[in-house]
Amino acid sequence: MTGPPLATARHALGLVSDGQTLGLGTGRAAAAFVDALGERVRKGLRVRGVPTSVATAGQATRLGIPLVTLEEAGELDLAFDGADEVDPRLDCIKGYGGALVREMIVAASARRFVVLVGAEKLVASLGERGKIPVEIVPYALPLVRRRIETLGLDPVVRVGPDGAPYVTDNGNWILDCGTRPLRDAAALERAIRVLPGVAGTGLFLGMADVVLVEEGEKVRVMER
Repeated sequence: MTGPPLATARHALGLVSDGQTLGLGTGRAAAAFVDALGERVRKGLRVRGVPTSVATAGQATRLGIPLVTLEEAGELDLAFDGADEVDPRLDCIKGYGGALVREMIVAASARRFVVLVGAEKLVASLGERGKIPVEIVPYALPLVRRRIETLGLDPVVRVGPDGAPYVTDNGNWILDCGTRPLRDAAALERAIRVLPGVAGTGLFLGMADVVLVEEGEKVRVMER
């Protein structure tokens, strides 16, 4: 996918009905969907959005998309987001953009979770792109890093442009954990999630209901 993922954004809009409450993801694919949604809102579509990041909230506000909190929304009709990897079972790795925990919360709050990707994000096994993000409480860094190393991963603290640790919207840090293709993603996810100080991982397993794959001007629909 070399340009904005316009085809998947347009296709995703076809899943939206008037009056729905939508989860709005973070990242390039999600931003293209929010742009397309804003255009529809200006033409009269009535929806409410729950953003997964400060950046998405700002974008949606500029476009005139009404926003509500997760508490105000209750169960969402649909959530739309991108992914960094998608395997044949529609399991995903997310979090390269830094919003993984809020993205997982919003996705889990929706009746249907729709993922928008380019064909280059499709993998045979999760981990092929070599990185699994893990969001952690900063105080827990020594413990979590040491325990993650025993799982065969290579954790590195993500840094921002200033060279300081990247800080998520939750006030946490991210460990980018170097990995090889995973034989058992579910077992690894369980082993990481139980560590004190881990807020969430980028392993989104069994969550995506629909994956829209942009292939040139066409969209391939993959459903669980």
